Amino acid sequence: MHPASQRARRRRRNRTRGFTLLETALAVIIIGVGVVAVVDAQQSFMMANRWSSHAATATYLANEVRELTRPLRRHDPVTGLEIVGSSLVGWGPEPGEVTVQDFNDIDDFAGIRFGDGGDMPGPINGFGEVIFEIDPDGNVVRDNDNNPVPMRGWSQLVLVDKVHPFDTSLSLAPNYFEPASGTSPGRAVDEFPLRVTVVVSYREPGAAQAEEIVRVSWIVP
Repeated sequence: MHPASQRARRRRRNRTRGFTLLETALAVIIIGVGVVAVVDAQQSFMMANRWSSHAATATYLANEVRELTRPLRRHDPVTGLEIVGSSLVGWGPEPGEVTVQDFNDIDDFAGIRFGDGGDMPGPINGFGEVIFEIDPDGNVVRDNDNNPVPMRGWSQLVLVDKVHPFDTSLSLAPNYFEPASGTSPGRAVDEFPLRVTVVVSYREPGAAQAEEIVRVSWIVP
């Protein structure tokens, strides 16, 4: 082979090189950004999935309280709601009504929280029964004494407000009434519609405070 051809071939081989340090650094940065983007997208998906799951559970728990109260009257069918002297009598649980099974009217639920950190056991279903924690295998979780464990972290707060009959966004005091005036017969203290609101909250394991997930309201005419 001609010596000149050999020298040219060696020069071409000498010009063949690998990546420079700058090119390698840029490649590492690009790959790193891609990995971070994938991880961030996965975390966002998990958070969105967790929130949607919690929202569905919370809506279910709110509607269970609605089903429980659906057949009830606004006020106690026996004692009613009245003003005696200057005091309102009949708003809230009556004497002897100590469990949800004793509640026989809507205003009995005013301010009652069922479940985590609440006044009564819960959360409860449409029959007033406690809803228990279920493990991934579909079994009821039990404590060390073999007692079923209520759903952990969940609570249902029931708010009951008297509202104006022609403007249900206007809340009235429980003892509000309209006296007779002229040709108007007035409106007794027990003749106003009620707005019921169920606030469902969830407290993460180890968290100090619960987070409100959803609230559901309806009018009892």
